[in-house]
Amino acid sequence: MTLGTRLRERRDRFGKTQQDAARELGISNVQLSRYESDDRRPDPGMLSRFAEYYRTTTDYLLGRTDDPSPDAYAAPPSPDYSEFERFINDPAHGTFFKDYLNAPEESKEEMRRFWEFIREKERGRKPGDKQGE
Repeated sequence: MTLGTRLRERRDRFGKTQQDAARELGISNVQLSRYESDDRRPDPGMLSRFAEYYRTTTDYLLGRTDDPSPDAYAAPPSPDYSEFERFINDPAHGTFFKDYLNAPEESKEEMRRFWEFIREKERGRKPGDKQGE
């Protein structure tokens, strides 16, 4: 099985369209399509992002093992995770979370919890309401 086939298989496993996965990974749909069709090979940084996003290992993606990872059968990312990814990829918000994509997983989890806290506090707030009301 090729790298492209494994990327496509993992994307399908998580029920993502190419457009959704590309947007959440911060790349173009065309770029993801080229990776999945083996027309292009990702650089090491992108390969690591794929492994993290698809909850697997780079060894699995590269075909060095057929074991996707111990957490291969974990639940797919929650809708909140996807919403968070869209939020931080928005240029208006991204500066606050600029280091998110390169942060260690424990820091990413802390940033997601912080975002969820803010989102919950702001739920139901109408334009013109003061923050925290």
